[in-house]
Amino acid sequence: MDYGIGEFAKVTNLSIDTIRYYEKQGLIKPNRDENNRRIYNECDVGWIDFIKKLKMTGMKLKDIKYYSQLRYEGDHTIDKRLELLYEQADILFIKQREVAEHIKYLYNKIDIYNEKLVQQKKKQKDDNLKSA
Repeated sequence: MDYGIGEFAKVTNLSIDTIRYYEKQGLIKPNRDENNRRIYNECDVGWIDFIKKLKMTGMKLKDIKYYSQLRYEGDHTIDKRLELLYEQADILFIKQREVAEHIKYLYNKIDIYNEKLVQQKKKQKDDNLKSA
């Protein structure tokens, strides 16, 4: 199915301005009809979805541009694209470890406070028994 830019914006949940920006950056290269209007297809929808996912991984725009350039050059660039993906996965694994350490630190602090609450409740119970 083919889409004009307005339909494509709705399908991809992007603004027309964002789509044009992506085109200027070389991230997407739409076909053109006889009137030079942009024509997008299902493959372009999937490609935009992939770009969004790359952005969500924190991949830098310059790397997404490079990946896009490689994609448009063809399958002989698969090794270079794989290299970019592996590098981004490594970055995410490092961040994952850092986040795990932060979570561990927070739960250690939570455990300390929970123990203090237990001690406070026990002391209050003991004080109530003494005063009764």
